[in-house]
Amino acid sequence: MPETSYATCGDLSLAYQVFGDGPVELVFVGSFASHVELYWTVPEFKVFLERLCTFCRVLLFDKAGVGLSDPVPKVRTLDDRAAEIEAVMDAVGFERAVLFGGSESGPASIFFAAQRPERTRALILTGTFAYFGFAGWDDLERDPAELRARLVPELGNDYTPSVKQLARWQAWGRSARAAWGSGEATKALLPSVRSIRQLAMMERMSASPGMARAALEAAFRIDVRPILPTITAPTLVIHARDEVVPVQEGQYIADHIPGARLLEVDGNDHVPWLADPDKILTVVEEFLTGSHAAPSPSRRALRTVLFTDMVASTAHAATAGDERWRAVLHRFGEITADLTKRFGGTVVKSTGDGHLATFDGPTQAIRCAEALRADAETLGIEIRAGIHTGECELLDTDIGGIAVHIAARILGQAGAGEILVSRTVRDLVVGSGTGFEDRGTVELRGVPGTWQLLAVDRHGPPAGSAEAELVSTPTPGPRTAMRRSDRAVAAIARRTPWVLRGVARLATATGRR
Repeated sequence: MPETSYATCGDLSLAYQVFGDGPVELVFVGSFASHVELYWTVPEFKVFLERLCTFCRVLLFDKAGVGLSDPVPKVRTLDDRAAEIEAVMDAVGFERAVLFGGSESGPASIFFAAQRPERTRALILTGTFAYFGFAGWDDLERDPAELRARLVPELGNDYTPSVKQLARWQAWGRSARAAWGSGEATKALLPSVRSIRQLAMMERMSASPGMARAALEAAFRIDVRPILPTITAPTLVIHARDEVVPVQEGQYIADHIPGARLLEVDGNDHVPWLADPDKILTVVEEFLTGSHAAPSPSRRALRTVLFTDMVASTAHAATAGDERWRAVLHRFGEITADLTKRFGGTVVKSTGDGHLATFDGPTQAIRCAEALRADAETLGIEIRAGIHTGECELLDTDIGGIAVHIAARILGQAGAGEILVSRTVRDLVVGSGTGFEDRGTVELRGVPGTWQLLAVDRHGPPAGSAEAELVSTPTPGPRTAMRRSDRAVAAIARRTPWVLRGVARLATATGRR
């Protein structure tokens, strides 16, 4: 087994392993059921990785809050998960890598590929989704026929799972919520694995019940559909036809990422090392080492655009006088530069009595806008802000593209002291603790279609809302749920994983008699 090391991501340490001598650098972005050392005790996973290593150098890591990585105080956002991918890449010196994202890590992999095209060589997605359309836990109890009727207008008939598929997904969600640690949930995902005791141990050693619940609820509500058309990396989408995550989810992704290829395989297992692994690895190897053309370096990437504007600036200037008003403008310009830098953004330019800034992710943009609003009020002025996330053209000292125009039009709809965002932004900051007030659907001048706009609530998410409940969900580390026997197995996994592989093979052989 490769040595486990740790990468720093902010105040957290992320457990990772790197192995293989192939020419292609690949980051394996696992789900919340992840443990980098226990993985090696699964014979099928070991075989899968060993073949992957013949043409890749593989980076395997546990996300924050799961496996051997540090626990986290609350659910992680897409911004957080993208930062984790970049942190482990930096730790091992991967400049440009293939992202192999599965299950609920698919949206984070999609987000990273759109945000960091210069660091994404290709994107491989397995058993994942862009949007479930579930509003929260209540949807697990809803009549599946009623749920399907609600989803069809949003997803379209071809991409909406059948009533039977939705009922199966709801049953899985209920077991993950109520019985995590028993093996029941993972057994539904991996029906070909016979030992439920082995699966129960994997659940307990990967994530606590609280972490599993928080990760699952966030997955229900995240929506990365608007990002799919912005991805420029070659993309392979893999999905088993009869697994718990409906195959229509993979079909939607493949149809909406430009040039993406879809590989459907027979089987009902959720993971690629059990669902026709020979076929999957053959296609993956051809995809990564074959003759398909690499994309030309792109000057376009996913960015969050923030426009700010001072309210009633002309009246303020008349009252204060030109000299004093220029001093106020200068001071607020300094504040804007300082706060934008603090939140990881870039001030692109001044717009007279406001600014245009960009951020890698929407959570930072909202936090910066809130800080700017508070500091403006201490100067006796009010600002308004408009925020949108979308594909931007990265120019030498400027930025362009439809996302910039949309953010500017959103600003025009904002009232005094208001931070107004698009629905795209709201759906990307699930788990950030941000509250929103619906401002209805509007047409934006010069922009096709209608747009749902929302105002950032100064007081955070309302009590009892889905967001308030999500951010208050405890997310302790997996050790809180591990048994004494689990800790013993963890020690064996670290020192002699071959022993546990032999036990797993024996259990499989016995089960087949």
